[in-house]
This record gives sequence, structure tokens and C-alpha cells, in this order.
Amino acid sequence: MGKIPNRPEEIFDELKQDYTALFGDDLVAIILYGSGARGEYVPKKSDINLLIVLSENGIERLGDATDAVAKWQKRNVRVPLVMTRGYIESSLDAFSLEFFNIRSAYQVIQGEDILKDVVIQKEDLRLQCERELKAKLLLLRESFLEANNKSHLLRELVAQSLSAFISIFKALLYLKGDEVPEKNEAVLSATVQSFGLDRETFQNLWHIKRGEKKSDRGALKEIVQKYISEIRGLSIQVDQMDL
Repeated sequence: MGKIPNRPEEIFDELKQDYTALFGDDLVAIILYGSGARGEYVPKKSDINLLIVLSENGIERLGDATDAVAKWQKRNVRVPLVMTRGYIESSLDAFSLEFFNIRSAYQVIQGEDILKDVVIQKEDLRLQCERELKAKLLLLRESFLEANNKSHLLRELVAQSLSAFISIFKALLYLKGDEVPEKNEAVLSATVQSFGLDRETFQNLWHIKRGEKKSDRGALKEIVQKYISEIRGLSIQVDQMDL
């Protein structure tokens, strides 16, 4: 069994061989996105995220890839997103945030750069950001209550939720016309500055997510309550955002 790579680039040749052998000319592109493309990949902690684009004929043979997917999961490669060109073109309005984040940091491993000419409408993106913020706000409140003041559950809540919010923050910075940093910590800082959020709260959240802050139960509860309040305020700003 192959080992988990120290860098995503170490597996590119074998990946290309495997998927080319499976799909041949029906393989349009293999694209790396996420932490591996941003330069934030951490061996044994980060997943390697792939977008695989197939032809219309190729997508009908999706089952041919099950063994390859299982093989690569053992090396920290997540189950890939598999799409066709037509799916991408017809879904930019419905999944504008997802495509924005994929396009914000990606590397073509093989085939065509199909993301190069993707156009995302700003109002589609704003609407999805608002919807995602409000949905995740409800989940934050629910998870906070379910945690029942247990420190490990509050830390888990922060760790699991903050990455999802950062993906929204990138789009919000873009919508405001601000520079969108590549690194997540810089995205957090820029969002705090641009939207007038509480800097201390988000610094604490970042350190909790990274395992660098060991607050007691009372302090954790206060931080998470402030987190919820800040996200609520941000969702109101996004609802009223003038593009």
C-alpha cells in the first residue's frame, strides 16, 4: 500500500496513469483544489481534493472508478468531485460559492483548464453566501446547545465550523472588491477588518481550531457565544450588501 504523500505533487504521475487507464479520451481534466493547491497541505492531516471532469460518455462509466477511488482514499485523497463540462456550465448559479472556492486555488494536473473561463455572477454568489451564513448560524446555535458546556464539544464545534465559514469569507471579500488572500489565517484577518468583526474573538477561534489555545469551560462558552453573535451580525450585513 502506498504511503501518504508529503506533498500532493508526489502522487500526480500515478494519479494520471490510473484515471487515464480507466477513462482514456473521456478524461477531460484532473484538477487539484483546496489546501494542496493553496500551499497549506499538512501530511497525515490534510486531505487531497480532486475535481475530475469526464465527457458525457465517461460519466456513464463512473462505476469503473470505484477501485481507484478506494485505493487513493488510503493515501488521504478524498473521494473526488466528478462532473462533466455541461454540469459545470449549468450549475454556476446554483453552486456559485462552491465553484468560486474551487477556482480561487487550483492546479491542473492533467487535461484542460476548464475553470479558466468560468464566470460567476455576483448576485448569485451573494445570495448563496447569505443562505449559507444563515443556515450555518442555525447549526452553530444548535451545536452550542447540544455541547451542554462540555469543553471538548465546544472546541470540536469551533474546529469543524470555522473552515466552512472561511470559505464563505473568501467570497465576501471578493464581493466587496477586496483582495482575497490565499492563506486561511489571512482570510480571517481580512474579513474581520473589512466587515468590522471582533478581532479578539476570531483570533481566539483560530487558535482553538489549531489546538493552540486551551481555554477553560467558562472562557470557551463565552468565546462561542460571541462567535454566534458575530456571525449573526455578519449575516445581516450580507443581506443588506449593495453590489
